[in-house]
Amino acid sequence: MINGVSASLAEVLDGRWAHIRQAVRDELGAEFVTVPGETGHEARERVSRLIRELPTDVGVAAAFPAGYGGSDDPGGSTVAAEMLAQVDLSLMVKAGVQWGLFGGAVVALGTARHHDAYLRDIISADLMGCFAMTETGHGSDVQQLRTTCVYDPEAGHFVLNTPHEAARKDYIGNAARDGRMAVVFAQLITGGRSYGVHAWLVPIRDGHGNPMPGVTIGDAGPKAGLLGVDNGRLSFDHVTVPRDMLLDRYGQVAPDGTYTSTIENDTRRFFTMLGTLVRGRVTVGAAASAATRNALTIAVRYGESRRQFTAPGAEREIVLNDYLAHQRKLLPAVARSYAYAFAQEELAVTMSEVFALTEPDEHRQRELESRAAGLKAMQTWNATRTIQMCREACGGAGYLAENRIAGLKADTDVFTTFEGDNTVLLQLVAKGLLTGYRDAFGSLDGWGRATFVAEQVREMVLERTAARSLIQRLISAVPGRDEEVAVTDRGWHLAVFEDREKHILEGVIRRLRGGAATKKDRPFDIFNDVQDHVLATAAAHIDRITLEAFVAGIERATDPAARALLSKVCDLYALTTIEADKAWFLEHGRLTPARSKAVTAVVNDLLRELRPHLGTLVDAFAIPDEWLNAAVLREEPARQEAMAKEDDAVRAAVSG
Repeated sequence: MINGVSASLAEVLDGRWAHIRQAVRDELGAEFVTVPGETGHEARERVSRLIRELPTDVGVAAAFPAGYGGSDDPGGSTVAAEMLAQVDLSLMVKAGVQWGLFGGAVVALGTARHHDAYLRDIISADLMGCFAMTETGHGSDVQQLRTTCVYDPEAGHFVLNTPHEAARKDYIGNAARDGRMAVVFAQLITGGRSYGVHAWLVPIRDGHGNPMPGVTIGDAGPKAGLLGVDNGRLSFDHVTVPRDMLLDRYGQVAPDGTYTSTIENDTRRFFTMLGTLVRGRVTVGAAASAATRNALTIAVRYGESRRQFTAPGAEREIVLNDYLAHQRKLLPAVARSYAYAFAQEELAVTMSEVFALTEPDEHRQRELESRAAGLKAMQTWNATRTIQMCREACGGAGYLAENRIAGLKADTDVFTTFEGDNTVLLQLVAKGLLTGYRDAFGSLDGWGRATFVAEQVREMVLERTAARSLIQRLISAVPGRDEEVAVTDRGWHLAVFEDREKHILEGVIRRLRGGAATKKDRPFDIFNDVQDHVLATAAAHIDRITLEAFVAGIERATDPAARALLSKVCDLYALTTIEADKAWFLEHGRLTPARSKAVTAVVNDLLRELRPHLGTLVDAFAIPDEWLNAAVLREEPARQEAMAKEDDAVRAAVSG
């Protein structure tokens, strides 16, 4: 039970869906937690059983329509998945496949007849399913999938076929063991013409668990992590699929084979269909950050009890967390975790608002997709780096399976390439920003005066955030000369992040225009030549919206002590982000050498100020001890206490 400032911080972090977070904490006990040392078979058996035992009120089905047993709350469903990630990442992924990907696709791409026929059984897990999109030869480039589904008007059904080995559906969760039906993505062909990628509901096993005729099912084999998820492979040999199994919300095929859609352009229709599935990326980013908070909590608590080396004149060895080098590892990572928690909350709120619109808003949908892609990339990369750092911070103890960190590291490693490869996703973010330029000014050349572009693009690039008016006010209060502003000034942080994003984006535009002038007949080369710059643009954009979300989060704190502590943590996030990119800031004249040194000095001051609050900050993550399931947190304090008593006895004997 947490209390005091930690409780106030936890209330802010829990946000809009605090009731779902608390329900998961209250209802999921030790029986749901990862079991270290399991074999793959044991893990699959356990997770397959637990997926059916999850209480219905913990939010796993929240995104489904209320009429079928859900609560029309997509944001709540992502929060439920985030909480499951702190319990067992295999259980979270299994739930995500069942209710997020498989069930979510039926909701988003299907119509009432599909909902009536299948949603209740999907929610109850009586019908276990798969999401068969990725192919061996095509992962991120979904538009080029090779699986075909050809309509036969004489027979009145589709024929689904895997034309070659590279078109095999690969890495598919729930396929190897439990899936009975799959949402299969393939090229729709009717009347001799392809209408692009669509999705069908396809039975893959019969009632006895045997593959359906024409369906070949294989196991993806041993993996580095997520042992409880039965990833498999699917191939189809001219499988008959009834016409009404096409998920036809966006494209319909009549009995005579005539294709109709309210979205005439194939590419636009494809991206509209994929856009409805954005919840998967929102969930993966949230889960990665949740796992990171587990690792940080273990590492910080271990560092509070573990001792190494003595100072001159001291009788006891020094606690790990008292070393500046250790603080340099842990505290900036804790600050990033807070920042991403606030950014993720804002993303989930935005998603809920967009999904609730009665009329489509293409701009807001595009903004949501871009932000979901960027935050998924940055949060999953952060998880990979931070969990490794926590492993090192715990020394050999961090390498033991019984202390959980090794499992967290293995289970989250795939997140950087699942639900979209991170490098590809950051390009999607950058292209969204470039589209903003194009929408405002037309093509990439012929824009007129560069000063006009520079002035006008400011409002185009800086999309809405939760605290936009406050942020604008803070930035406006910053004096013109950086040397006159304290490096802890919030307005200065915001202005610096905005300036960096804007400058990098304008640099990309200049390089693209230069490439267009010399390589106008080679569009791939034009974009490929600036790919490094494009990725930097996207990262700077996500850094900026993350900082703004942190500022909005501070505004929600009502306890003065919690608010003051959050402000210090926000300072640390902003300044360590600037410090990590010092080369850019110095190279572009945004920092003088003296101010650059001041940033590092203030970071070290903040570490000393925040050191006494380190335990408070991770306690606010509100992770139940049984979820952490780390033997070292039970054993190390007792070991240190025993050593202290033994040392006292030795000193007493010597002095006596």
